[in-house]
Amino acid sequence: MKKILAAIAVLLCASTASADVLVDNVNGYTLTAEGRLVRFAAMLVGDDGKVERLYERGDKKPDRTRFRFDGKGKTLIPGLIDGHGHVMGLGLGALQLDLSDTASLQEAQAKIAAYAAANPSPRWIVGRGWNQEKWGLGRFPTAADIDSIVPGRPVWLERVDGHAGWANSLAMKEAGITAKTAAPAGGKIEKTGTQPNGIFVDAATGLIDRIVPAPVPLVRDRAFAKAQELMLANGLTASADMGTSPEDWLTMRRAGDAGRLKVRIMSYAGGIDALLAIAGTGPTPWLYDGRLRMGGVKLYSDGALGSRGAWLKQPYKDSPKERGLTFLSDAELRNLMSRAAMDNFQVAVHAIGDAANAQLLGAIEELGETYKGDRRWRIEHAQIIDPVDLPRFARFGTIASMQPVHEASDWRMAEARLGMDRLGGAYAWKTMLANNVPLAFGSDFPVESPNPFHGLAVAISRQDAQGQPPGGWMPEQRLSLEQALRAFTQGAAYAGFAEDRIGSLEKGKFADFVLIDRDIFANAAPEQIRDTKVIETWVAGTRAWPQ
Repeated sequence: MKKILAAIAVLLCASTASADVLVDNVNGYTLTAEGRLVRFAAMLVGDDGKVERLYERGDKKPDRTRFRFDGKGKTLIPGLIDGHGHVMGLGLGALQLDLSDTASLQEAQAKIAAYAAANPSPRWIVGRGWNQEKWGLGRFPTAADIDSIVPGRPVWLERVDGHAGWANSLAMKEAGITAKTAAPAGGKIEKTGTQPNGIFVDAATGLIDRIVPAPVPLVRDRAFAKAQELMLANGLTASADMGTSPEDWLTMRRAGDAGRLKVRIMSYAGGIDALLAIAGTGPTPWLYDGRLRMGGVKLYSDGALGSRGAWLKQPYKDSPKERGLTFLSDAELRNLMSRAAMDNFQVAVHAIGDAANAQLLGAIEELGETYKGDRRWRIEHAQIIDPVDLPRFARFGTIASMQPVHEASDWRMAEARLGMDRLGGAYAWKTMLANNVPLAFGSDFPVESPNPFHGLAVAISRQDAQGQPPGGWMPEQRLSLEQALRAFTQGAAYAGFAEDRIGSLEKGKFADFVLIDRDIFANAAPEQIRDTKVIETWVAGTRAWPQ
């Protein structure tokens, strides 16, 4: 009997081994739980899609496996995680008019005209990506700038940061916008004299949004497929989705039901109403083999620097009559945060200006005394912080969810908006780590490119794609590559309560990884890291891109 049992055990072991995948002959890197970089040469993945073992060179590897993948010496790193993205925004933006590559108003007008000619339907022309700062325009564009190009169709174009919209006259007419139209709280209607001129800031964008025809489910499905393709092609295996609507959630669920959900999404509902409609009484479980979960809510405390909607403690240097937009009173902010926290939802709040960040830190300090346990309060962006407020982040373990590429895009504008003497706590990544603040990195796609290697390059250099400014902007805030990688992997996973399953290639975690065309840890310069190309992206031990 003992011999029979031993033989059965051998067969079972052989069966288990033959069901595994061996990822062999790679220049592998991962991070330990402490954030230390380690190397490996091969990885065994179980049939549950999780890492079973890492092998160093010279280690004996299994003789029999279901599949052996030869990495041919290529560099392998953990799947990158975007801590703050907009998944449906990425996909829909790819299907709509994109002005993000225009360098002037004239280029934008030419692109609008060409798009209108090439796309006679649908009637509404919808797009995004314009940036008057990049154009050097010195002002916002106006409806008149579109009217001369497309007079007979309504046009609605979202600013690159999503905090302002640009409408033509016909779009305003169909929305019923007149000189008497009042801006809602937290919003602003830009005017020329007494007349609305086509620019709607923050909450005022809803005056136009409400009449723009919503994408039908078929278009949403196409957009989600495109978003997944873009994420995987850039080495992203997971992302937080900030501002998920019920329609977005249903789109993701359709993909999951049909077996088309390839990436992992940590979902944060766009407001309390959406949160309760989708998740109801508490965070959802992980669905579709750990691909989708709604765990929290995304709220807004202020606007953005580009549209002067970021709420500042002192007036804007380049517009002394403005301090930005206050979206919520102290009581309103606390009430919304409390409503989510009472059902154990995680709270993530957009705050860019120093006044908005101070208000939010105060709310966390008050609510943190009531809602105990592992809450992981999140501040999204945390861009302009009064230095006196920086130490307050650590008190309740508040996560700084930041986007390195924003610093590269914004440093000139930040100087103009505030002046250098008020930027001591701006984009302060190194200071956050020094204060033991959990740091999660992302891109805010489609506001910026979803390519995480751009973010890694900026994080270690504080320079933009042109290498400006020389030596880096406020270079004392630069990170090491290991620190930046950790924020784009373990940090982003921790920020979404997913550190037990993704973020590194440790035993028991999902085998989500990326093969790239260079060894970014072999003394690679920032520009070389920025130019890194993804060769393959794998999720749960299966190649997801390319297919």
